[in-house]
Amino acid sequence: MASNLRAKTAIISKTLTRPRPAGAFYAVSSSYISTSSADTAASAAASSSSQSPHDKEKGSKWTRWFLFLPGAITFGLGTWQIFRRQDKIKVLDYRLKRLEMEPLKLNGMSHSSEILETLEFRRVVCKGVFDNGRSIYIGPRSRSICGVTENGYYVITPLMRIPGDAESVQSPVLVNRGWVPRSWRDKSFEVPEDREKSSSMDAVPAPPNEQSWWRIFQSKKQKTVKDQASAITSVEVIGVARGSEKPSIFVPANDPNSGQWFYVDVPAIAVSCGLPKDTLLIEDINENFNPSNPYPIPKDVNSLIHSSVMPQDHLNYTLTWYSLSAAVTFMAFKRLKPKISRR
Repeated sequence: MASNLRAKTAIISKTLTRPRPAGAFYAVSSSYISTSSADTAASAAASSSSQSPHDKEKGSKWTRWFLFLPGAITFGLGTWQIFRRQDKIKVLDYRLKRLEMEPLKLNGMSHSSEILETLEFRRVVCKGVFDNGRSIYIGPRSRSICGVTENGYYVITPLMRIPGDAESVQSPVLVNRGWVPRSWRDKSFEVPEDREKSSSMDAVPAPPNEQSWWRIFQSKKQKTVKDQASAITSVEVIGVARGSEKPSIFVPANDPNSGQWFYVDVPAIAVSCGLPKDTLLIEDINENFNPSNPYPIPKDVNSLIHSSVMPQDHLNYTLTWYSLSAAVTFMAFKRLKPKISRR
């Protein structure tokens, strides 16, 4: 390339020494400029052609990494399911061991927050009287009966102490009595209206000449109510201590003011019932219910050792993710194999 440049320089110098008419110099110089620009373009093309293989090789490395990225992600998901399966096995074994313990009696037990944490998934026995007027309905919750799905609710009722009975609970307890149909909730909303009407009728003052008779009638009425209260048989509840539910993002928020409860929030339910926040919640698992009045239907104890995703499901997910990872990785190798053979 240098020898060609020297020869061209010599030719130009000879040409310039000769006498030329006007305008000849510009022709020669223009021919030189065009020749030199062509050489410059050729050298630039050569340099670009020398750099393109390096850039292609650099880009192919990134492409390889991206081809193997889906296989790495699916492999990680399969490994994560293995750890999830081990955790689920430990949780279910813990619940099963707690349920196999002897039931505890709550007649003389104080309800502190520390004790409540140690009682979860323990079977307990408590005796008292249900305060049906302060029942809370959680739902709607569907239930399949003989292949027919019916919407209903879980009813939570405070269990109050029996005055003068040392065997009854000394502090109120919330009891999830089980599933009830929608009609139960509708009737509970009608009861307060009837109570308001009866209270308004009782508030009507009696004439002066009838006050004595009214007092006698009122005293008899109060005595009848006391007799009925004493005649109410106490209930013994066998249940399992539970905590609050953890709702998903699709579950609406509870609205205590309107009586809408979509999930179990023990402190909020206790406050709504006029009870302390640290009130204990137990789920009734007593299977001895009256056939003539089957509602509420208590929860099955097997549901407490059952999860929406069981360990076998985690194992199936693991095999699925690993199979997908192997398939995607094999496709990546298959995609790169022709390029390797050509090189």
